[in-house]
Amino acid sequence: MAAEPIRVLRVIARLNMGGPAIHVANLAAGLESRGYHTTLVAGSLARGEDSMSFLADRLGVSVVSVPEIQREVSLLHDARSVLRVAELIRELRPHILHTHTAKAGAIGRLAALSAGPARPPVVLHTFHGHVLKGYFDTPRTRFFREIERALARSSDALVAVSPEVRDELVALGIASREKFAVVRLGIPLQERLEDATTDVDYRRAYGIGRGAFVVGWVGRMTAVKDTGSVLAIVRELRELGVDAVLCMVGDGPERGRLEQLAHELGIARECFFVGYQPEIAGYYGLFDAFLLPSVNEGTPVSAIEALASATPVVANRVGGVPDVVRDGLDGYLVSAGDVDGAAAKLALLAGDRGLRKKLGRSGRARVLERYSVARLVDDVDRLYRSLLDAGG
Repeated sequence: MAAEPIRVLRVIARLNMGGPAIHVANLAAGLESRGYHTTLVAGSLARGEDSMSFLADRLGVSVVSVPEIQREVSLLHDARSVLRVAELIRELRPHILHTHTAKAGAIGRLAALSAGPARPPVVLHTFHGHVLKGYFDTPRTRFFREIERALARSSDALVAVSPEVRDELVALGIASREKFAVVRLGIPLQERLEDATTDVDYRRAYGIGRGAFVVGWVGRMTAVKDTGSVLAIVRELRELGVDAVLCMVGDGPERGRLEQLAHELGIARECFFVGYQPEIAGYYGLFDAFLLPSVNEGTPVSAIEALASATPVVANRVGGVPDVVRDGLDGYLVSAGDVDGAAAKLALLAGDRGLRKKLGRSGRARVLERYSVARLVDDVDRLYRSLLDAGG
């Protein structure tokens, strides 16, 4: 007789475009063959966000919608979310509750506390980054920090997606180092970077000259990504004499402001805002270098994908970025806000095709295994079983 599957209730704030949604869907699907069965709980998308629920559907992952889980803080919706997830815990009796992203971490762990005797034997939370720096004003940041500290005490383990994220959270007093495990993201890189756009000649499609140096950016246009610096860096790069153009793939609340800023900086004709693209392999092939001047990052999926495409990366030395990009080996790291420094590194890459190839090959060789789904499933399976063996 087959053993009963280990039931996992996995909660994420929303299945929007980005690394966490890719991570949880592939993790849930990969664990099925290891004796687990996952129910994935997801909340509502914010206005203007694109959904990745199709990925969970394609992978056969069961998704339960709890629309009250929303990005913004709302006492009414948040209380209803806690009650609904607590109901699911009592109904499904999961062996493991695993939450992902800040809002889901709060809702899910409060629900576990509210479930009484039905509390799962193992409760853990993954920090895919954190909102304790660069997102909110000082009072709200302090408030959220105290919430995370309290929730950490009710968790059997905490997971960080990079050593840097773990170290930041330890320094903030969220929990002791011993309570954390580091489990890097798992992304189906070969699948994502071998889509139908691989052979599209985007230089010709957009009328970009063969000698132009294409700087790429991919993501959601929000304040924490500091997308205004992307434009400022490209303008500085052009002032250094580089025939640079910018291609920004993605959308978000900052897009209108960015398009206006491009006009104000005098580089609108050299900027291509192509919006959200479901298939992106061809765009990574278009880029000569990838730029990521974010204020904060957990593990930047776009940088991983760029390196997997053998494209060197210039990025800010923040959050988990140094765990992805090795300075001088896969690309270059600069201090946050250093527009001149980032432009200088891009100019160095623009002037040396051989250097671009060398850094790109180095990055690709490293990230394909380091961020594979198979490795992710191995790591999480091992962590789950150790926690279950310890009795939670």
